[in-house]
Amino acid sequence: MQGADPILSHADAPARRTVLAVEQALAMPYATQRFVHLGWRVIRVEPTPIPGRTSRGDPNRYIGRPVGGEDRHSYYVSPNAGKEAIALNLKESAGRDVLHRLLRELQVDVFCTNTLPAHHEALGIDAPTLTRDHPELIWAGVSAMGTARPEVPGYDPMIQALCGYMDLTGDPDGPPMQCGPPLIDLKAGDEVFAQVALALLDRRETGRGRVIDVSMAQVAVSWLHTFLPMLDMGSPPDEIRRSGNEHRQFIPVNAYPTADGFVYVAIGSDAQWRRFASHPTFAALDQERFHTNESRRSHKDDLHRGIAEITARHSSEDVAATLRDARIPHAPISPIEAVWDLDFVRESALRTVAPDGSVVRLPPPAVPTDFLAAHDGELPFPPGYGEQTDAILAEAGIAPEDVSRLRDDGVIA
Repeated sequence: MQGADPILSHADAPARRTVLAVEQALAMPYATQRFVHLGWRVIRVEPTPIPGRTSRGDPNRYIGRPVGGEDRHSYYVSPNAGKEAIALNLKESAGRDVLHRLLRELQVDVFCTNTLPAHHEALGIDAPTLTRDHPELIWAGVSAMGTARPEVPGYDPMIQALCGYMDLTGDPDGPPMQCGPPLIDLKAGDEVFAQVALALLDRRETGRGRVIDVSMAQVAVSWLHTFLPMLDMGSPPDEIRRSGNEHRQFIPVNAYPTADGFVYVAIGSDAQWRRFASHPTFAALDQERFHTNESRRSHKDDLHRGIAEITARHSSEDVAATLRDARIPHAPISPIEAVWDLDFVRESALRTVAPDGSVVRLPPPAVPTDFLAAHDGELPFPPGYGEQTDAILAEAGIAPEDVSRLRDDGVIA
């Protein structure tokens, strides 16, 4: 990040970038995991031990089953494979000095944090402080409502509740429910990934970094294209809220019972409906009241009931064969343990090796990368608490005796 001509200094820079992340939980670790998939270096910064607390660092280290010692439990593993970890006390001025030295000496490209914004300035990680001394730095933060509302804490389920997701999820006659995967955490992480890529592109032209301020609440509402605008176009709330497995607009799109399970059927056009209803298995449904999507909507209860009565008489395999023959989009409802056995997952899944030698499969990357292909899809097991602290400080030019002093002073763990 140093040099007389910052534009030229990055124009020929290697593709491997360095990311320093004061991160915990999932939203930001997922974002930086996507950088790992590109082959970038990601160093996660965690706080030094807090007096009276037995756990150290990211609370997610201690969630799930222990798989790598006391500080690496199962919930922590996947989003943090392939990273490095240091433990640094940013509440002390000496710790903040070390952070600045790391930014400078390691030529850090991107600084990330999902710490509560109200704490940024006290820890010296606020965007004005870091970008003042490191103008080429890309600063990226994730929080519940962005830095404009710095006191608001937030986790994925809270944002789902606030932003209408729970009102849209579940059975029509049941209570509000959260989505299974933490969609808002993951959406926020993907937004960091995309915005950092754009910022790096801009930096090649300007030589300057950018401040990226991601609000989990805003990214959540940004996904409600097929819900919120409809309220302004005549749809009453009951028309768009909880609908179980049904699609609210396309009929029939639903889960139907079979003799040995369930199958999900998605008919998205009248042309698909004609192919469906002309098949001998479903010929009894070839009725004028079902010929268009809007007329099917008017009689959807009868239609769903009629399809279910037919599919329930056949095995899932036979129903799937019929739907394939009619070229109708469909899928079995896979038990979560069966997802690993899907062909495309088996072909693209990543893996890491636990300290005891056992192989842990990891979800495939969103998009294949050359880096992962070159490493045959294997990432190093996620780091233990503060595992690379001494090595990284030495890399930044801090002498061994100074490292010892920092440890004695409680600045590092």
